[in-house]
Amino acid sequence: MTDQLIVDLPVAHRQFRDQLIAAGHLIPSGLDGLYGRGAEYEAAFAGVDRIMWQAGVDAHGEENITRFRFPPIFPREAYEKTDYIASFPQLTGAISTFTGGSSEHRSLLLDREAGLPWDGHLSSAGTMLVSAACHPLYSTLPNTLPEGGSRYNVHGYCFRHEPSDDPLRMQAFRMQEFVYVGDPEGAKEHRATWTRVAHEIFVKLQLLADDVPANDPFFGRTGKMLASNQLEENLKTELVVRLYGDLDDGTALLSCNNHQDHFGTGFDISTADGEPAHSACVGIGMDRITLALFAIHGIDSADWPAPVRAALALEK
Repeated sequence: MTDQLIVDLPVAHRQFRDQLIAAGHLIPSGLDGLYGRGAEYEAAFAGVDRIMWQAGVDAHGEENITRFRFPPIFPREAYEKTDYIASFPQLTGAISTFTGGSSEHRSLLLDREAGLPWDGHLSSAGTMLVSAACHPLYSTLPNTLPEGGSRYNVHGYCFRHEPSDDPLRMQAFRMQEFVYVGDPEGAKEHRATWTRVAHEIFVKLQLLADDVPANDPFFGRTGKMLASNQLEENLKTELVVRLYGDLDDGTALLSCNNHQDHFGTGFDISTADGEPAHSACVGIGMDRITLALFAIHGIDSADWPAPVRAALALEK
């Protein structure tokens, strides 16, 4: 990743971030984890996007996948049904707006001119920032699914409040997901299929990935129990690539998840035989994979191995 001496992990994070910024791949905003993207970066990203979509088509058949694209915000009512606020309050982003009149506006401006916080003058807009690309999907689904369940592809920006020097841990990032909603066996099969498919993709991109049983960063004492159960029941597998050598255990670029009936129950979705629907998804960290390519193969994409460039359809 760099010829400079790396002292520790935080130094490695900053060195990689600074290389990406100097090359114009990331455009800093002044906040950790919030960046614009340059043209060379977006060309590589588009290649990753094409590869992932084609992998889904090869695995399931294009005619069996419904594609959806949602905005990066969705209704608070749908957000509540995901139960995300109970499990991950530390990552959540709520949208506020001004709803007052002239008097309230004057009060806001007085606080602003005095250098005081003024966001207390705002009220909930009834919308939330999307934290996982699949979250807006479930409220759009029918209450009763067809025989055999359904498959979906969703793609979009997500927000998680975890500012970091590590460029792979962004506050605003893009995910692509392939989601199955149906019976329990179908959910298990979907997760297993994508664990295999993901390895094949990473081999093509010359990224050495390991399967790691994982859990989500659930919050609080109850969260520790949820995380333990997730590990014990083997519901989440991450594909992890070492981008910083032996300084850490690697970075998850993709996760294969079995939600069991969490969303089926929360959104009142049933299978054709009337049972609560189970769901599974592969969460593909599109920005993380793109950044991993720069970390492993070099900051200048023109120098990447020819097979990788060909797979990404990058111009010579």
